[in-house]
Amino acid sequence: MPKDDPEITKLKNELQSLIQKFQDAQKTVADTTLETVCGSMSDVPKIRMTTKKVLKGHINKVTCCDFAGDSRHVVSGSLDGKLIIWDAWTGNKVQVIPLRSAWVMSSVFAKSGNFVACGGMDNMCTVYDLNNRDSSGSAKIVRELAGYEGFLSCSRFFDDKKIITGSGDTRLTVWDLESGKKLQEINCAHAGDVCSMSMSSDQNTLVTGSVDRTMKVWDMRDMTCQQTFFGHESDVNSVCMHPSGFAFCSASEDKTARLFDIRADQQIGLYRPPTSNSGFTSSGLSRSGRYLFAGSDDSTVHVWDIAKAQHVGNMQGHENRITSLSVSENGMAVATGSWDNYVKIWL
Repeated sequence: MPKDDPEITKLKNELQSLIQKFQDAQKTVADTTLETVCGSMSDVPKIRMTTKKVLKGHINKVTCCDFAGDSRHVVSGSLDGKLIIWDAWTGNKVQVIPLRSAWVMSSVFAKSGNFVACGGMDNMCTVYDLNNRDSSGSAKIVRELAGYEGFLSCSRFFDDKKIITGSGDTRLTVWDLESGKKLQEINCAHAGDVCSMSMSSDQNTLVTGSVDRTMKVWDMRDMTCQQTFFGHESDVNSVCMHPSGFAFCSASEDKTARLFDIRADQQIGLYRPPTSNSGFTSSGLSRSGRYLFAGSDDSTVHVWDIAKAQHVGNMQGHENRITSLSVSENGMAVATGSWDNYVKIWL
């Protein structure tokens, strides 16, 4: 290992001391804790979600999954080079889409269910129209959005005409899907790979998480960073906006999940599993915002009551690392993808 440059070491220490100073200042204005305020609330029931459907069809690791806005259809991407559109109610495949690159890291549904977007190590975001087929009978490619200098790690549709992507070159990019042109681009949105993003229901606020161990809140109306949150000690693999729009949760490689209040400008919840053996890869919140789900390297989904910081259950059934997690729009189901090649639907 090469030795750190003395000047870089000095700057890192200076940065760390500044972060510590900000965190100490935040503590002085934190007049209470979430657990104290919610202490008189009744406990939520223990989670007993069971696997209702096992979606079998991939022959390699599943790296991503996402519910459509109808809470029925799910898209999953796998290292077998396929995107599969599933009917989660019946467990049947609706479409199988062969990819030009097998190294898919992200797949996401448009809320309308008309389009899916995917990308990964091909440094490109590819958008498919599920209602139109090409000559081979597969979903038609409507856009191949290129120009990235790193892998595509996450994306979110605004609607059928606009999408935002996060990538390993530290950029956030907003695209017009009709013209295929960039509408806005933020270079150095983070100091490292952008790993995850989540959008508020009104689409005015975006939260991003990064390997630089920070989370940022963006105003989508002018694409400006409003706040930066610190606290995690390793990569932030997943972020999820709270249904209220006033908070968000995060899941990290440091084996913790956390809750941050945007108005209070600080962390208000810390969630650890009973046995801290594995990092977290994915996260989601129930429709009520009371339950936090975090997928883990230990092949289980851990569940907490976020108000009282109580671990209230595990969702066990996968046989390998859980890579992705999606909560349906109606709040009735959770989809998980895993390195065991399966997608599971939990109720």
